[in-house]
Amino acid sequence: MTIEQAMELIHGVEWRGSRPGLSRVRELLHRLGDPQDGLQFVHIAGTNGKGSTAAMLASILRAAGYTTGLFTSPYLERFAERMQVNGAPVPDAEFAAVCQTLQPCIAAMDDPPTEFELVTAAAMLWFRRRRCDVVVLEVGLGGRLDATNVIAAPACAVITNIGLDHTEILGGTLAQIAREKAGILKPGTCAVSYPQAPEVRSVLRESCAQRGIPLTEVDVSAIVPLTDSVDGQTFTYRGAEYALPLLGAHQLRNAAVALETVAALRARGWRIPDAAVHAGLAQVRWPARFELLRRAPWFVLDGGHNPQCAQTVADNLARYFPGRRITLLVGVLADKDYPAMLAALDTQAAAYIAATPRSPRALPAAELGEYLKRFGKPVTVCADPAQAAELALAHAAPEEVICAVGSLYMAGAIRTYLRRENDENSGH
Repeated sequence: MTIEQAMELIHGVEWRGSRPGLSRVRELLHRLGDPQDGLQFVHIAGTNGKGSTAAMLASILRAAGYTTGLFTSPYLERFAERMQVNGAPVPDAEFAAVCQTLQPCIAAMDDPPTEFELVTAAAMLWFRRRRCDVVVLEVGLGGRLDATNVIAAPACAVITNIGLDHTEILGGTLAQIAREKAGILKPGTCAVSYPQAPEVRSVLRESCAQRGIPLTEVDVSAIVPLTDSVDGQTFTYRGAEYALPLLGAHQLRNAAVALETVAALRARGWRIPDAAVHAGLAQVRWPARFELLRRAPWFVLDGGHNPQCAQTVADNLARYFPGRRITLLVGVLADKDYPAMLAALDTQAAAYIAATPRSPRALPAAELGEYLKRFGKPVTVCADPAQAAELALAHAAPEEVICAVGSLYMAGAIRTYLRRENDENSGH
């Protein structure tokens, strides 16, 4: 099987759509020999911060000498980003070989799996073939009925910041969403949580108590910021000092979650030296999360797609670029709470460019542009994200800021465009 045939298999029409439940992925994995049973996991659920926290933990575990798998979603530029071992995405030939193994198993199933279930099963098989010591496993959606929840009790279950998103599936209150996320908590594991809203904290404490699971909650008062600039930040947590290249105060809280997870793993016998923790945090990379891609003009990329994320972006723009003129390059999905997102972002905007994310669920740029006019600021419509980035750069003065925000489905296209442009300008 070629990589092209593998991608055709994964993206086949028959797999499309979301159908909650674990029966299909369990059957598929069983037909593959249950590769997940030969792996250890750190399982991560939450609304915001899952990917950043997963990247930090994978970086730390890799620095500690463990062969470390990382499973995240969605991807930005290449499908292979979704599954990595020791920081390297799955090679085309290996992914094609995995899909070839999947094909007869899928064909034998009466109830066909979804695309995400296929990808999850493919990742489990590949991680097993690569003999990973540990896999940092990010939940796709929710937790309880997510395909990743087919695993047995993980070495540690991590709950990052919980907010209102996917309410049509997970429920309309923080408590309802928290119960779905808490579905990854299983007897025999331990749990670590981001500092949550009171109603979320109550659900998580109750869930852990019911299952007999020790719960560690991040102590915000133990986080002491030291230095902060567009080049990164330093801080102390429980008296130890760390460097972190990721920007924003929320990343210090995510880092504290990672540090508490390390402590929980150590208590269960994992060998993770202090030097590995410091190196892992200092070296972590997680694209499209308030990522600075260019200077003069400044170009920031953030894939945040809910009101919480939008408020964080607005706070970070005020934090790192006070007094500068900011153009927001915005693209959103029609099923997101974009009115609340844009209300938060408008506090920092001098002008807007509306684009259409590369997703069938995208709000068309023309419709978004009409909505943006209500803020009383200049609005330009340029449907293609890459062309919108080119337009923004052409009209921005060196001291100005462009911030692309609103959807990971737009972020990938912009990141690809800017990387290619940078390569051309540098002669590569």
